[in-house]
Amino acid sequence: MVVINARFLTQELRGVQRFAEQVSLALQARRSDLVFVSPDRILMHDTARKLNVQTLGKYSGHRWEQLDLPRYLHRQGSPLLVSLGATAPLLYRNQIATHHDITYVRHPESYTWAFRTSYRVMTPILLRHLKSLITVSDFSRGEISGYYGYPQERILVVPNAVGSEFQPGIPGNARKTYLLAVSSPSAHKNFTRMIHAFLQLKGHERVELRIVGAASGIFADHSLERLASSDKRIRFLGRLSDEELITQYQGAAAFVFPSLYEGFGIPPLEAQACGCPVLAANAASIPEVLQSSALYFDPLDVEHIAQAMNLVLTNQCIRQQLRTLGLHNVSRFDWDRSAGLINERIDALLAEQSQRHSALPLNAGVPK
Repeated sequence: MVVINARFLTQELRGVQRFAEQVSLALQARRSDLVFVSPDRILMHDTARKLNVQTLGKYSGHRWEQLDLPRYLHRQGSPLLVSLGATAPLLYRNQIATHHDITYVRHPESYTWAFRTSYRVMTPILLRHLKSLITVSDFSRGEISGYYGYPQERILVVPNAVGSEFQPGIPGNARKTYLLAVSSPSAHKNFTRMIHAFLQLKGHERVELRIVGAASGIFADHSLERLASSDKRIRFLGRLSDEELITQYQGAAAFVFPSLYEGFGIPPLEAQACGCPVLAANAASIPEVLQSSALYFDPLDVEHIAQAMNLVLTNQCIRQQLRTLGLHNVSRFDWDRSAGLINERIDALLAEQSQRHSALPLNAGVPK
């Protein structure tokens, strides 16, 4: 029996929850010994049904994870637990947990004091008790190991991927020319510089900048909407369904990813899967993920961002080359392959535990 911490099913679907959801579904197809457990108040009902999730405990949120879940595990004989979301039981030792990045350390301005302090306090405690840790890129593995002193050999890199529903659309189907950006407007996402760069563009008065995503209470940058209101060509689309998002990707002249810091960054891969050229910051994990398939810019240089926008808007050959390179790049990532990496780590830990048990003397634990 291997228990999967499915608390992510009670949370709003973002990058961390998407990773946990897709890896869980792929793992379920590989293994018959998985038990998915969650608190009540599930939001992702279809996924919960597919995973045959068991709800348990009387609490929700952190209290469920730190109190109800450990009690359940101890009653089950302390089986291996796999936590695929952003948090995990801090003191449970027989566990694989997940940590996507340390943005809260590198860019504290993006988060509230309470959010970043809780992660700075909880993460070292969690790392002291784990069997193994999952992260999403070699960049994040180095960041986590370097900052917390956690051994790199115990960190398993499991990349994100993109679902099969993200596909190219019909060429030339867009009615308007627009650049697209997708993310939350927290400070390290660097949307302010991107908007300044767009406002500097000359000769593209009919081009729109469309921004998908909504602000959340944990984010600290409140100046973005005021800045964007200065030009009607800048449109905030809010949260979109996957179907609506795919349509936006398919119709965009290019996707702009100006982030200063990412543990991975799923949106540019989604754009590439939809045949959309990608302009991206040459920062953090982004070159590792996109390799030579994007047109890079210095995310701290507004003029450089504007030059990249202008180049992709005026040069059809570059747009087509980026489309081709992007489709090739995104094919490197696959949820089933990513789940296979975790599956191998689960098997290795179970084998170690089995060897330890078989090595015990027959009278071990029997009082004399």
